[in-house]
Amino acid sequence: MRLRSEIDFLALLFMEDGVRKLGTWMLCFIAIFWISVGGCQRPVVHSPEVQRYGSQRFTVPEPAEISPPIVAMPQIPFGNPWKPSVAARDWKHIVIHHTASEGGSVATIHAEHLNRKDKNGNNWKGIGYHFLIGNGTGMGDGEIEPTFRWKKQMQGAHAGNDEYNQHGIGICLVGNFQDHRPSAAQLASIKRLVGVLKREYGLKSSQVVGHKDVKATACPGKMFPLTEIALSEDVPFFSSRDAQSSPSLLSIAGGASE
Repeated sequence: MRLRSEIDFLALLFMEDGVRKLGTWMLCFIAIFWISVGGCQRPVVHSPEVQRYGSQRFTVPEPAEISPPIVAMPQIPFGNPWKPSVAARDWKHIVIHHTASEGGSVATIHAEHLNRKDKNGNNWKGIGYHFLIGNGTGMGDGEIEPTFRWKKQMQGAHAGNDEYNQHGIGICLVGNFQDHRPSAAQLASIKRLVGVLKREYGLKSSQVVGHKDVKATACPGKMFPLTEIALSEDVPFFSSRDAQSSPSLLSIAGGASE
C-alpha cells in the first residue's frame, strides 16, 4: 500500500508540473503573437525636426527661387528709334533743361509755349524743345517723346542763345531738379538718348551742356547729374539697372525767345 501511495503522489506531482509548463508555454506564445500582430498596428510617431541655433547655417533658397522686385522701366529698342525722316540739321550741341514743374506733357507745354512771344513780339511756334522726357505725371515715367521741331529738324526755342537754338538739340525732363533728382527711369532714358545723339551726330561729351551753361538760369537744377549724363555713350542694349497733383506749368524752364 505504501508503494502504491508513493506512485500516485509522483504521478500527481508530474501532472501538476506539466500543467505549469504548459501554462508557461501558452503565455509565451500569446505574448509573442500580441507583439508581432498588435505591435505592427501601433501609430508611427515622428520625431520633431531639430531646431538649429547659433553658428549653424539655415537653409538658403536657391537664386531661382528669389523673385526680384518689379520695376517699371521704359523699353527702348537698340539703334536710333528717333531718326527723323528728313535731312539732319547741323547739330553741334545738346542742351539739357528741366520744366521746373511737377508734371507736364508735350501737349501741355506746347499749349503754354504758343502763348509766348519772341523779342520781336511774334508768338512762338509751340513747344521749344526737341525732346521731352516724362516723370509719370502727364507722361509715362521715362517716356521719351520727340516734338515737331525734331521731326522737322527745325531750330529750337529753348536756349535764349541763337547759336544753341540754331545748332543745339533741346532735351527737357519733366520735374524740378532744384528739389530732387530725376527718377531712375528718367535717368536711364536720357542716358540712352544722349548716347544715341552723340554717336549719330559725332558729338563729344563737352558738347553736352546744361541750360545754365548758356544762359543765366538754374536750369536744369542743382540736383541734376549733368556730368554723368554728358559722359553717356550708346550701348547695344537698354539696362534696367540704369535706372522709379495735377500738372502745374506756372514756370516752364527756358524762358527763351525764338
